[in-house]
This record gives sequence, structure tokens and C-alpha cells, in this order.
Amino acid sequence: MLEARGIAHEVEGLADGVRIRVAPELAAAAREELARYAAERLPAPTAAESQIVPQPGAPFAACVYAGVLLLIAWCAGRQLFDVDWLEAGDLERGALAPWRAVTALTLHLDPLHLIGNLLFGIGFGTLAGRLFGPGIAWLGIVLAASGANLIEMLIAPPGHRAVGASTAVFAALGMLTGFAWRRRLATRARRAYRFGPLVAGIGLLALLGAGDEHVDVLGHVLGFAAGVLTGALESRRLPVSPPGQRLAGSLALAIVLAAWLAALFALPSSARSAGP
Repeated sequence: MLEARGIAHEVEGLADGVRIRVAPELAAAAREELARYAAERLPAPTAAESQIVPQPGAPFAACVYAGVLLLIAWCAGRQLFDVDWLEAGDLERGALAPWRAVTALTLHLDPLHLIGNLLFGIGFGTLAGRLFGPGIAWLGIVLAASGANLIEMLIAPPGHRAVGASTAVFAALGMLTGFAWRRRLATRARRAYRFGPLVAGIGLLALLGAGDEHVDVLGHVLGFAAGVLTGALESRRLPVSPPGQRLAGSLALAIVLAAWLAALFALPSSARSAGP
């Protein structure tokens, strides 16, 4: 470091380290450069980071997520209650139906679409559940993804319609990213270390969230951004007790159930199918 800065010096080896000698008039500059170098070195984990303990119940919560998507897929395929579930619950630009922001997360166009969101949702959801606790994680995912869908309903181009849990998948990725980013921002580490999680998250978003005209890129970006904000906020409230986790998980399920009840009751009778 000193050589790169053009500060003349000598290094003397000692039994327990080294001693650096510089001219008296260069001592202040040498100390400043060495202090900057020490501040930029990769720090040891902070006390908060070292106390992160994986939370139990994450795989079970991910299975509940999969069960909800499979149940809705079965209902939509059977057109249960003589209802076109896609028509009742998809995200529609400008629709005066805020529940669609939730119901659209549970609908899929075909088995391949469903399987992809099951696999990635279980993966990212399990990681989020182990970090935040399963209840807080899935409540955060539902709220972040629903909020993203609400914004999309307002700003998407006219005639835009979308379905799929991918917005929730990227909300989960955003929560993981926001958590790690918020924790590292509090350190005095070099910028690359502090912003590394955000850069990595955006890289995964670009890799997994882009596609052809049939891919809802806007929903993916909004879901990720909402997840980053949620994860950063939730990182300050951990850990949450088991009763709090159960309450949060139950609230997440209740939001989905209430949204579907609103969608089914609000559907005009003329939109109901004639049955199989």
C-alpha cells in the first residue's frame, strides 16, 4: 500500500510481525494510508450476523405453499362452483378489484408454469423461512408480492393481464437480498462487501426473471423490489417467537382465503361457466 502511494519506507521483520519505518515527515501520511487499508479489509462477522440461528418449520411452510398452489390449480382445472377461476382471479390492468393482487399469485396457465413456480418458490421460500421464521417469511412474501401486483395493476400497459406465483418467488428472493444488504450496510466494510448481496440479488433477478413477451418482467421486478424493502425492514425485528410465527403464518393463509372469497362472490353470474 505504501509503495503504491510512493511513500518511502523500510520493513523490518520481527518475531511476532513486522515493523514499518518511514521518515518522520512521512509518518502522518503513512498512518493514514494504513488506517484506510485496515478499514477497507473484509471484516469479521458482526455480533448481529453471528447470532443468526436457522428457524425451524421452514420445510413444512414451503409444503403449505405448494399445497395451496396445487389446490387452486385443481379448482381452476375443474372449474369448481361453475366458475372460470382464471377470469375471476387474474391480474387485470385498471381493475377495481384489489383482491386480484392476491388471487393472481395462485393461478397458473399450464402445468409447466405451475411446476417452475413450485420449485423456485419452495427453494427461496425455505431459505426465507429458515432466516426469518416460516410465518414471518410467508406473510412478508404475500404482502410484498400483493403490493407489487397492486402497483402493476396501476402502471401496466392497457389490456395487461397476468397470473402466476413468480412475483411471490421474486419477492422471496428480494427478502433474502434485503436482509443481507441491510445487515452489511451497518459495517465499515468496503463498498463491494456492503453492496454485494444487492448486486447478487439483481443478478439472479436478471438471470431468472427475464424472458420473452409472455414473461411478466414488470411483475418480477416489482416483486423483487418490494421483497428487498420487506427484508430490510424485517431484519430489525428478528427473532420472532413461535406464537408470533404461527400467527403470521395463519394471517398469510387468511389473506389468500379472503381474497378468493371476495373474487368468487364478486364475479358476475354472467361470467360463470355452464359447467363441464
